[in-house]
Amino acid sequence: MSTQSRGVSSGKLAIDGGAPAVIHPLPPMYPGGMRIGQEEEASVLEVLRSKRLFRYYGPEPGPSKVAELEQRFAKMVGTRYALAVSSGTAALAAALAALEVGPGDEVIVPAYTWISTAAAVVAVGAVPVIAEVDDSLTLDPADFEEKITKYTKAVIPVHMRGTPANMDAIMSIANRYGLKVLEDVAQADGASYHGLRLGSIGHAGAFSLQFNKILTSGEGGMVTTSEEEVYERALMYHDVAASQRAGLPQDRTIIGVNCRMSELQGAVALAQLDKLEGILRDSRKHKRALKEAIADVVESRTMGFRRLHDEDGEAGISLVFYMRTPEAAQYVVSALHAEGLTCSSVLFQRGSSDYHVYFHWTPILNKQYWGAQGPWRWNQRDVSYDREMCPRTLDLLGRAVHLDISPDLTDTNVGEMVVAINKVLESL
Repeated sequence: MSTQSRGVSSGKLAIDGGAPAVIHPLPPMYPGGMRIGQEEEASVLEVLRSKRLFRYYGPEPGPSKVAELEQRFAKMVGTRYALAVSSGTAALAAALAALEVGPGDEVIVPAYTWISTAAAVVAVGAVPVIAEVDDSLTLDPADFEEKITKYTKAVIPVHMRGTPANMDAIMSIANRYGLKVLEDVAQADGASYHGLRLGSIGHAGAFSLQFNKILTSGEGGMVTTSEEEVYERALMYHDVAASQRAGLPQDRTIIGVNCRMSELQGAVALAQLDKLEGILRDSRKHKRALKEAIADVVESRTMGFRRLHDEDGEAGISLVFYMRTPEAAQYVVSALHAEGLTCSSVLFQRGSSDYHVYFHWTPILNKQYWGAQGPWRWNQRDVSYDREMCPRTLDLLGRAVHLDISPDLTDTNVGEMVVAINKVLESL
């Protein structure tokens, strides 16, 4: 990186009429999607030519792409089993059902996560209980413990923006209270915590392969576990005929839904899996270079970087630092946008709806269900919600300046990003 890139630019801010620092286009933030190439094409064509679009059979016998994906995904995560499903939300619901979560149960979810984490709890008939995040922007272990009641069955730590939650503390608390732990790894495919891949630490893991994610098949998801009974229950949930296909005893069969992955999705995901380590390597490299080059000005002009529980293990797809006030964060992002740094954002604004923040989960907060309040009606106690119920989360997110880190950034992109950030922060 050039000396100019590493230093502070003293030029006039673009927001005040100066020249923008970023003049080369930034790549779209679709880590796996932007790396789709001949490998995915060849894999899909192989499926189409075989006419085997359904994982269990086709006009001619042959191997299943989805079955191969499951085997290789389990090996990557370090679990005995992996189950491919139709979406990340389906993975959450299947895993919750597999962990025997249902009507009358409560599940603790963090206040900062995509709404699907809470929606999946509702989908299996349980009630989500919302807990604060800390300055890592992952579940605050202290508030998690505070929210436990005799009706709590499980907790879902979410590894947000590619960064692992504090799994040592969360597992310790969960074990003490006898709770099931479902890791939501939707935004952190391939990341790890102290040497263990995310999705292998709790009783089960749920992954997303939606187009924004690190690995993608457009839509799709994975459930991981090392517990045979959990795997079998997830298998039965995701396919109403699974017990017959797998030869499971009828007296242990549970009613499921069909959220199976197709062979076309499996073909794309299988090719993507080969690219995971390269995506992680490149994202981590760009983040390290960017963070090192802006560290001095961030430490002198802001409240510092987001806390990380395992900096080496995180996916490296985002960088977050905190301003002193929401107004300062909004000004910084406006100034960065003027400089051409369109990959920057404030993580929470009251007037801008974002389903990543509980404040905007209107269907959950208002208990809007397909009929008669659903699980809230039959729950064993009244669980109420308030938009201000997690003030620390709203404060942190409102002051958080977030930067997407694409694996496809060039050294020139990173250098211009450094100049833009240093230029804006130094002006404060």
